Amino acid sequence: MATDRRTLLADAALGVLADQGIRGLTHRAVDRAAALPDGTTSAYFRTRAALLTALVRRLVELDQHELELTAAQAPAPRTAADLVEGLALLAHRRLTGEGRRRSLARYACVLESVRDPELREILIPRENTGREAVRQFLAAHRVRDVEDRALTLLAGFDGLVLDGLVRGETLRREALEGLVAAALRP
Repeated sequence: MATDRRTLLADAALGVLADQGIRGLTHRAVDRAAALPDGTTSAYFRTRAALLTALVRRLVELDQHELELTAAQAPAPRTAADLVEGLALLAHRRLTGEGRRRSLARYACVLESVRDPELREILIPRENTGREAVRQFLAAHRVRDVEDRALTLLAGFDGLVLDGLVRGETLRREALEGLVAAALRP
């Protein structure tokens, strides 16, 4: 039961962060968002840092699930068009509905991690389905410096998603095509 309650509180904290920003993330706001009595969040996460750490761990867990779901719907890319399609699907998820809220929370956490080594350690990209698919795609196309190009492509993708959030727009397919084309250049 404690694990379920911790997950519920982390999910509520994600929503608070997405809706109210980092300043709005308080124990009381999370209690309200989770529809639990005052003091519940602080009973599970004594400090704001503990709450933020739990939120980031949950965010990474949800992101990994999203990548696996995207990979299941957009199989391993063989062509540049396949990779663009997979990135477009992921971008759509990250810019709409719950994915948009999670993206807002993710970028707030990224900025917070600049001053918090523990958060930064959790948020540093790890091995995941998406990263591996990009690496394999680039290696299959005999691209030099697969690791650097994969990192650059994924950083560019993140930048486009952030820009889409700020502008309130969907991602233009041409931008994704440009990223993939740049990654494939000899």
